[in-house]
Amino acid sequence: LGNAYAGQAAAATDASTIFFNPAGMTYLPDRQVVMAGHLILPRAEFAGTVAPAIGGGNGGDAGGLAFVPNAYFAFRLTPDVHLGVGMNAPFGLATEYDATWKGRTQAIKSELKTINLNPSIAWRASDTLSFGAGLSIQYAEATLTSATNLAIPPSVGVVKGDDYGWGFNLGALWQPSETTRIGIAYRSEVDYTLEGDFKVDGATFYDPVFADATLPDSASLSIFHRLSEKWDVLADVSWTGWSDFYELRIVRANGAVVSLTEERWDDTFRFSVGANYRWSERLTLRGGVAFDETPVSDTYRTARIPDEDRTWIALGVQYRLSTKSVLDVGYAHLFVKDARIRKTETGPVTLTGSYDASVDILSAQMTLNF
Repeated sequence: LGNAYAGQAAAATDASTIFFNPAGMTYLPDRQVVMAGHLILPRAEFAGTVAPAIGGGNGGDAGGLAFVPNAYFAFRLTPDVHLGVGMNAPFGLATEYDATWKGRTQAIKSELKTINLNPSIAWRASDTLSFGAGLSIQYAEATLTSATNLAIPPSVGVVKGDDYGWGFNLGALWQPSETTRIGIAYRSEVDYTLEGDFKVDGATFYDPVFADATLPDSASLSIFHRLSEKWDVLADVSWTGWSDFYELRIVRANGAVVSLTEERWDDTFRFSVGANYRWSERLTLRGGVAFDETPVSDTYRTARIPDEDRTWIALGVQYRLSTKSVLDVGYAHLFVKDARIRKTETGPVTLTGSYDASVDILSAQMTLNF
């Protein structure tokens, strides 16, 4: 995080490379455990109007504090083969407005949680070239709520569902010189058919209901270069195939549509650069900047995901507690471009306005070698 994720497919600094590029495990010690936790605080405040005028405020801050953990374990099986396993949350989202806000018929609460189990293998093919692969076994759970009428307080409909899916990740790491590493990595998409129920004010209305969902594939190209005994530079460009998210269609077992929202997301790119400065044998300082494109267009932006382009500014510090233990802390602030919305849904109710948003992330990680 302290490098704004610059160069992560090439850095191979610890066992979290299982996620970013499994080939990087060939650069790790014999056995390593990584445990990390992330505090994520998004802020999203709406200002605007609704037609017809149905009363209610602007919804307050739709963001909220979340804690996201992850952990990794990697070990050397033979001189050239490493095995590892990671557990993380590759995708997640939560927005929640006041239940009586003026856009309540379009969204009140929207939440997505994922858990990814990622067993991996890496092979050092030569002194300069390594390959890696992993399996992604994922669980996803989604909750969507909105008002079913215009009253204050309204009746609230809740759709909740979950499913398991699987995918894979691949990586290669090339070291053309002692000071430079170049990494490429790919993560496949994961398909789900979420199954759950639809309730109104706690009473089951439809059971079961289904929603097909695809979490996107992604590809990264990274470089890590040691400029001197004191300085490293890192860079990364990543692509994410968000165009798979064309619509959010919730249906009953007989195929009848419960709700349908056009999303029509676009594929995106993310660009980042970073640097490390070794202050001493124990202390390393990090920094990074990134530009992260939004997949959401002005035409199809919804109150559930009022996303826009993000610019990252990140700082971090690493302290070596001993030869076998390392502590890392990172912080990033995301400047989010103001997001415009003009959305008409059931009623029909048209929500028009803009969002003022930002995100703060604070992370800590412990790395143990043994």
